[in-house]
Amino acid sequence: MIEIIAAFARWSQLTANLILFGSCVFLAIIWQQRSILETPWMMRLEKIFPWLAGTIVAGLIGILATTTSDATGDVTNAWNPVVWMEVVQQTQIGHIWAARMLFAVLMFYAVVKLQSSSRTRGHYVLWAVLAALPLIAGTLMSHSSADEMSFTAIAPYAIHILLAGIWFGALPAFLLILLNLRKEMGFTALQTAVGYLKKFSAIALPVMLLLMITGVIVTDRLVDEKYYALVASAYGWLLNFKLTILAIILVIAYQARNRWLPLLERSENEQSDSTAHLTQWVRIEFVLALLLVLFATVLANTLPAKHAMVENWPYPFRFSIDATWDQPDVQDKVWSGIVLFVIALGTIWLGIRLHWSRVVKILVPGVLGISSMALALPPLAVEAFPETYKKPTVPIDAISIVAGAHLYAENCVNCHGPQGKGTKPSPDPDVRDPTDLLTQEHTAKYTVGNVFHQLSSGIPGTEMPGYANKLSEEERWDLINFLHAMSRGFDARLLGSMIVPETPAIASPVFNYTASDGSSGNLKDFRLQKNVLMVLFAWPQAKDRFFQLAASYDRIRDLNTEILAVPIHPLTDAQLQQITEIAPFPIVTEGWEEIKDTYWWYRRVRVVPDLSSKGMFPQHMEFVTDRFGYLRARWVAQFEGFGWQNVGALTLQLTQLNQEGEIMPPPGEHAH
Repeated sequence: MIEIIAAFARWSQLTANLILFGSCVFLAIIWQQRSILETPWMMRLEKIFPWLAGTIVAGLIGILATTTSDATGDVTNAWNPVVWMEVVQQTQIGHIWAARMLFAVLMFYAVVKLQSSSRTRGHYVLWAVLAALPLIAGTLMSHSSADEMSFTAIAPYAIHILLAGIWFGALPAFLLILLNLRKEMGFTALQTAVGYLKKFSAIALPVMLLLMITGVIVTDRLVDEKYYALVASAYGWLLNFKLTILAIILVIAYQARNRWLPLLERSENEQSDSTAHLTQWVRIEFVLALLLVLFATVLANTLPAKHAMVENWPYPFRFSIDATWDQPDVQDKVWSGIVLFVIALGTIWLGIRLHWSRVVKILVPGVLGISSMALALPPLAVEAFPETYKKPTVPIDAISIVAGAHLYAENCVNCHGPQGKGTKPSPDPDVRDPTDLLTQEHTAKYTVGNVFHQLSSGIPGTEMPGYANKLSEEERWDLINFLHAMSRGFDARLLGSMIVPETPAIASPVFNYTASDGSSGNLKDFRLQKNVLMVLFAWPQAKDRFFQLAASYDRIRDLNTEILAVPIHPLTDAQLQQITEIAPFPIVTEGWEEIKDTYWWYRRVRVVPDLSSKGMFPQHMEFVTDRFGYLRARWVAQFEGFGWQNVGALTLQLTQLNQEGEIMPPPGEHAH
């Protein structure tokens, strides 16, 4: 019940606000002289202004009541004004609501106070401005502002709302003019009314174009590349219904602008027919617009597509340019389909110019459009499963990666080999050999959900069994996290002791640690603050290097960098004492094993691929993670010679990192 009340309050408040704003903008545009105030349609329109302003205030009260109920988890608080005030005073949502209510009350006062006075164009401009303020303030509670409270995030949505008001809010005035025109068909009245309608029609086209552009911008932010969710989530389906209604409205608006409105200036019979048609279809357009606002209201309170969890993909395929673009004939077919689609759009214009019959104008572009999609889309399709867009429930960190490594050793190593190269060919010629999990690129064709499906159900035509009955869901995600770390580790062979400027690509595996100096935390704690130089060492072989790092520690710290030293063998108390007497930086004492076993997969260099057998373990490695969480440089002393023993070479890299801004957002916690 509360949800229904909340939806009605939001819809009625937004509808009233849009109509009041749009009507005032319309009246300010068409204002010519005071005689307009005496027209019947104008008097009827202005009579509803106080009711609209009152509806906005009442709707905001309803929004506060239902928001209080949701925020406190107690339905009875929806009827408790004392709790309402606590929400207003103590929460950001409450502060925004208070601003909206203040603007709404000012608007109500201005409408009531000035309605009885002698009005000018300036009064309608003032009312329009006051009506715009609650709309703009309302965008601060939108999905656009939830992730980022900034001008660039909120401005497109605010402009979108105001443009919607200019179009939608003018429809009642448009309809009242037409209804009045059917009663008063004098020449002067007709010419005046046609002038008003033409002015509205002239502004409606650019407003609708800008409305669609800002809508695309807002939607793109709320989808954030998860376009598949548009056909598999509540947000996506609501958006599709909204766009369908908008398409119908645009068809009606096109007919009104180009067919029925010009007939008003012709013969008396044509004027009567055109007025009847316009009245009928504008009524339909207004009803559809009310429905559109309802869908927009529900959409604004639905989890955006970029946050939607598509746990069960309903289709046996998905479209992926990355996975298919380089396959034979794909590009030719896609470009041919695009050309055919452009031709289909051209036939729409051609049909209008050549006055084709209605059936032909629909049939020809329709057939060409469907043919273009039939040509371009199938080559881009790849197999999909119910779990294709399933998201990992286990974060990709050192603990999960090490757990996955153990599971890999127990269940996968016999076929895929100790390093994932797929070293056991199948003797059956009809059975595919084990997949190379290390060096082959799989991420474009296989989402992480696809891998989860294959790991759970097996792969037909191979010896790969399903592990759904053997491994828990968490264990399967651990195994997948390990496979990602293994693949990323192979990509890390391209790293060296010199960073490639402004090209972060490989996320540093995160880990928890406790250090000898009593400090503890997670690698993510350094994000947006410091770079991290992680030293994986064997003792006492690293003694000279520790003396060198200790001597340069202040210099390194001045470059906004912390050193974490991670042993690759257990340390005795005596060894730890020796190290701490030399090193002023933290020595990891808990969590070192997981860190060592994880970063071992990032050991390879270009000249030493180390792909066979179990692989070797270098006795000394150093990794630089930038302050955004990306692995940017690595020195493997065993393979890369002198390297960072020249501390100046190391500090030069750190200086370059500090000069970079945030090129990419910090990596996510889960595999993709």
